[in-house]
Amino acid sequence: MSQTIEHTGSYYAYSANPTPERSALRGSLRADVCVIGAGYTGISTALHLAEAGYKVVVLEAARVGWGASGRNGGQIVNSYSRDIDVIEARHGADAARKLGAMAFEGGKIIRERIAKYDIQCDLKDGNVFAAFTQKQLDELAAKKALWERYGHTGLQLIDKAGMKNIVSSDQYHGALLDTWGGHIHPLNLVLGEAAAFESLGGQIFEQSAVVDVVKGKPAKVKTAQGEVVADTVVVAGNAYLGNLIPQLAEKTLPCGTQVVTTERLDPALAKSLLPGDNCVEDCNFLLDYYRLTADNRLLYGGGTVYGARDPGEIESLVRPKMLKTFPQLENVKIEFGWTGNFSLTLSRLPQVGRVDDNIYYSQGCSGHGVTYTHLAGRIISEAIRGQSERFDAFANLPHYPFPGGRVFRVPMLTMGAWWYGMRDRLGV
Repeated sequence: MSQTIEHTGSYYAYSANPTPERSALRGSLRADVCVIGAGYTGISTALHLAEAGYKVVVLEAARVGWGASGRNGGQIVNSYSRDIDVIEARHGADAARKLGAMAFEGGKIIRERIAKYDIQCDLKDGNVFAAFTQKQLDELAAKKALWERYGHTGLQLIDKAGMKNIVSSDQYHGALLDTWGGHIHPLNLVLGEAAAFESLGGQIFEQSAVVDVVKGKPAKVKTAQGEVVADTVVVAGNAYLGNLIPQLAEKTLPCGTQVVTTERLDPALAKSLLPGDNCVEDCNFLLDYYRLTADNRLLYGGGTVYGARDPGEIESLVRPKMLKTFPQLENVKIEFGWTGNFSLTLSRLPQVGRVDDNIYYSQGCSGHGVTYTHLAGRIISEAIRGQSERFDAFANLPHYPFPGGRVFRVPMLTMGAWWYGMRDRLGV
């Protein structure tokens, strides 16, 4: 009998809303669509399809939201890991126009889901990009102008004096406030979306790792104890897909990020740290991010680890960063620490496409997964329903394999991260 895989020991798992344990798949089922992976990409796709009347089965190797969807920083950050100007420079004006038109849609989908299905996930508005230097602040001013060209009307540039209303730290030169951004309890969001999917007749099987996908019309998706025969398959495993689809695995790199959460803070202390109750991420290449939880803990993350290695002591890695930002927390206890993987692509843009005519995939959010995955679910569902223009806008981007193959891609990227880390420290 296979071992049951439970959620990691995170603050999110500790504070998750009650959710049923779902049985493993046994025997054979027939479905219109089989989705592999019960994170944001998979559940978002499944929910869109169920709303359109499709019979959908979701297979999850562990628990709903077990991967990045239930471990991330909980920040609703708009656009992509490479912004619209980079897309235009590398891929042309047409690609920039099409992707730019979708750059702020993911956050809107999240809010639609929360409102429509009454999902309790501690939604708060306001995402802040904090600049350490004048150069970074100038870049944020350029970002503001860029996003406004594509229809964003909720941006505010903050000078150094105005930072006192954002964050109680003297290390920043200014910031960009995105009122269309925000933060949530990420695990409770995906648990609520999964419950919404099931309320429409969808089926989710946990502890049901996929061991093989047999191409054909219909395709067969096999687990250790069963199979789903489906007209269409959606591969949504992202950083936790493993080598199930080799041609997808060679084009992404699992990377780890570390997160800690403090003990509950006195409400007055918590408010003094982040007076606007926004989430914050800095502008360094190897960035840090933080926010307050609903019960007044400071959640602080950062420290990318290429190759998804789990550090032995997460607190020892993240706590110095937290204290550099908030030295007033020196005597505050860290109660939770965890790590999670996200999927990185060489271009830092998500990869969308088909493995076969009826096997769709999306992967490689590259650190911008909370919003992008919700958009991905919508555009994949549109393509399955015969409306593929928006899907094709992503699918037409080149999907590069990592140089050096599986042996050398981790050390090569580690060297690159070291170089950019040095640039961050030197402020260049």
